[in-house]
Amino acid sequence: MAASALQPERHLLLLAGGGGRHRPHLRMLPPLAPRRHRRHRLPLAVRVSSGDGGGGGGFTSAVEKRSVPGAVGEEHGARGEEELEGEAAAGALELRWPPWEGLAERYKLIGATSLAFVICNMDKVNLSVAIIPMSHQYGWNSSTAGLVQSSFFWGYALSQLPGGWMAKLFGGRKVLEVGVVTWSLATAIIPAVAGFMPGLVLSRILVGIGEGVSPSAATDLIARSIPLQERSRAVAVVFGGLSFGSVLGLLFAPPIIQNLGWESVFYIFGLLGIIWCIGFESLKERQLGDNEGLFNLGQSSAGSGGLVSSAVSSESSDSSLEDLQNSLKDVPWGAFFKSKAVWAMIYAHFCGSWGHYTCLSWLPTFFSGELNLNLTEAAWVSVLPPLGSMVITSIAAPFADNLISNGVDTTKVRKICQTIAFVSPAIFMILSSVDLGLPPWEIVAFLTSGLALSSFAFSGLYCTHQDISREYASILLGITNTVGAVPGIVGVALTGYLIDSTHSWSISLFAPSIFFYLTGTAVWLAFASSEPQDFSKSESEP
Repeated sequence: MAASALQPERHLLLLAGGGGRHRPHLRMLPPLAPRRHRRHRLPLAVRVSSGDGGGGGGFTSAVEKRSVPGAVGEEHGARGEEELEGEAAAGALELRWPPWEGLAERYKLIGATSLAFVICNMDKVNLSVAIIPMSHQYGWNSSTAGLVQSSFFWGYALSQLPGGWMAKLFGGRKVLEVGVVTWSLATAIIPAVAGFMPGLVLSRILVGIGEGVSPSAATDLIARSIPLQERSRAVAVVFGGLSFGSVLGLLFAPPIIQNLGWESVFYIFGLLGIIWCIGFESLKERQLGDNEGLFNLGQSSAGSGGLVSSAVSSESSDSSLEDLQNSLKDVPWGAFFKSKAVWAMIYAHFCGSWGHYTCLSWLPTFFSGELNLNLTEAAWVSVLPPLGSMVITSIAAPFADNLISNGVDTTKVRKICQTIAFVSPAIFMILSSVDLGLPPWEIVAFLTSGLALSSFAFSGLYCTHQDISREYASILLGITNTVGAVPGIVGVALTGYLIDSTHSWSISLFAPSIFFYLTGTAVWLAFASSEPQDFSKSESEP
């Protein structure tokens, strides 16, 4: 009787598996499952068969209804079978670990990339804290300390275009891994070379190179793996990691240096990047092994909502030197610079970076010298803008995605978000620079609010690269980010020169930023576009 009762069960599972294709998966089940599981699954077969007349078609339709709602194709049938077996076995099969194993691949990918950006900015800001004890130990003056800090931007600017090209050729995943390894190792060796100025400058250039290729790599990942309706949130989560990394770096670096010495902060932060690489590599192996079919389905399906696997770029990893040269020649550089939308992105990136980098470098000094805050207060106040940025980002991203999902034109959404990102800090800087007799904490609140609202750019400028071209998104970001790195080299030094010359923070720090914010807004509203552009014959936008 028991043997006959098991026949419908076997028939049910075979039909759910779509034939013999998934039978190897079924053979992995124990030949004699515990009796309590058979009793749990058996009524399901009897109930379903009686509800459909007892025919074989009844089992088939029941299995199809038991599968994931809205699923299409045999891969989804396999997922439905796995869910059925998981509920029936109730722990007889292997446990899922880690707990995020069941998340969609694009969510795991975006989360890991955001974590890399957290570590990225932790390694960027650690020197700004450690430079004080290092200057005392080695007898550096302000000019030498400024040289050491600005050397980061040399590597950062030089690596933008190569990073974008490599991300397109090899895939953003691989380029991101190489970038993290590069900046982590370069960070860890700083204590060993700190007494030798050329070695120290070179190590910071390497940190800049490693971090410089990462934005383009992340842009490639987002462009190839995230549909348009989720793109603002994906960009916000990934690049929002930079703000979180700044907060963590500014909070943890001082006590680490105070208790363990300035060398320790470079060792610890560098080790974090190596640990991330190990975890990301194992995540990649599980994705390629367990979900290869789902990735292929996403690539080939015309109704996948724009979802294209980031693994598509990995096929070209074995390219010969000739292929590399040809791929560089195939990039439609001329078409890029003939596009008004690209020039709007270039100028907007420059304008936004000017305000961001100059404020990031000089606001602590402004808080301490102009507002008469002590060093402890100035340090804590410097954390407020990135904290506010995290809050605003969590609001701006769903705001933009919801507008697009409700049918609002994508270009209009990007223009709205970028206008908020530029006009808001300009207004608050004007209020801060005019002598209104405001107490220091109100000026701090103004500047914090303005810089926080500038995070609307993550749903504006930083999405347009993917909007207009998924294929060349990483290269386009490399172009705009190269220009955007110039304020880190020129703007920061020019601000210091103007402060020494004019002794006016309004003229030195705020006036140039206000000028670029307002002119950037005008150019953006006039020429920006998110319409997909056919830069070359190989470009294929849905």
